[in-house]
Amino acid sequence: MAERITKNMARNIYFGGSLFAILVFAGLTFDTVQKVPELSNDDQITESVASGKNLWEVNNCVGCHTIMGEGAYYAPELANVFDRRGQADEAYFKSYLQAWMAAQPLPNNGRRKMPQFNLTEEQVNDLANFLIWTSRIDDNDWPPNIEG
Repeated sequence: MAERITKNMARNIYFGGSLFAILVFAGLTFDTVQKVPELSNDDQITESVASGKNLWEVNNCVGCHTIMGEGAYYAPELANVFDRRGQADEAYFKSYLQAWMAAQPLPNNGRRKMPQFNLTEEQVNDLANFLIWTSRIDDNDWPPNIEG
């Protein structure tokens, strides 16, 4: 073997390495796309869930809260709020969320308060359905602790 790397050798290493990286990236992308249906629960999206997602966006909940790690870290993570507060009972969680939303804004604890959005009972149920749906997505045990 030569003691020096020639231009042809460097070019071959560059193109060979690039091709290898592209193939690995394509393979991982293909594998991920194949796993999405089993990890998400998109077959359970109802009109109520879609309406709850719309409420989430319209009221800029992500401006304070995170959902699956995305959003602002000012207020608690809500991807697992059904697991934390729902006691595995959808009816209980919906009544809890109705009471929680009606009680806003709570007394100030030195931080900015959660506003009163004046949502109807149906809107809060839609938001609850969205949060229940979100809690059933396989998010690889995010957040790292139950309280988000």
